[in-house]
Amino acid sequence: MPEGDTLHRVAAGLRPHLLGRQVTAARARVPGPQVSRVIGRTVTGVDALGKNLLIRFDGLEIRTHLRLRGSWHRYRPGEPWRRSPARAVLVLEVPGSVAVCFDAPVVELFERHAERLHPSLGRLGPDLLAPAFDADEALRRLRDPGRAHVSIAEALLDQRALAGIGNVYKNEVLWIEQLLPFAKVADLDDETLGRLIATARRLLVANTGPRTARMRAERITTDGDPRAAGEPLWVYRRTGRPCRRCRTPIRSARHGTDLPRTTYWCPTCQGGSP
Repeated sequence: MPEGDTLHRVAAGLRPHLLGRQVTAARARVPGPQVSRVIGRTVTGVDALGKNLLIRFDGLEIRTHLRLRGSWHRYRPGEPWRRSPARAVLVLEVPGSVAVCFDAPVVELFERHAERLHPSLGRLGPDLLAPAFDADEALRRLRDPGRAHVSIAEALLDQRALAGIGNVYKNEVLWIEQLLPFAKVADLDDETLGRLIATARRLLVANTGPRTARMRAERITTDGDPRAAGEPLWVYRRTGRPCRRCRTPIRSARHGTDLPRTTYWCPTCQGGSP
């Protein structure tokens, strides 16, 4: 699933082609939102919020969430699409550009004033990539009593605590900080949680640069320079391979209550079994 840095790259790629331009045509997969309502309106914002892409107009807003398969493409008028039109869930046309969202399971249109009441957007924690990211608020949310007995791996994925971390960053951050993913939040001190927050933000920021004109989920790097060792990640999807710190074979297990995800860890650097 694309993580916060991917959505910021998507927004940065679309923004120069949409911002300030009037929508000349708009359509969405049926059944779907009545995006024809944005025809004639000017795009006032193209922003990422956590794992959401928000295209804003005067009075209206479109939200997409890419989940596992979604992607955004930008084409010139008349340019052939690289995917079947049948896979397009949203098409926005402005002078000089056509923005197409393929395969995304979530496309919504709502009044802008309702954003703070939105069931997903209204509950998001601080966005790790926001210029004014509030680390103290993120720590406060991680310390919520309802998360005290939740594993730190699950807590980092909870977008209501802090927004932007997905399964890749969850695993990589915990390995870098040498923390057992299955440790309960209540068993970690504020200094440790603060390090996790700071490391997650550092990695996300480092991966927000442009990658591709196709603006889809690209493999991130968490080890500084993916070209140096030919492996951009420390632990994610490296089950059975030697830990790049101590050479112990990496382990993995499905983990989580609400939405089980695969967790990868080094039993020597980070601790034992779930």
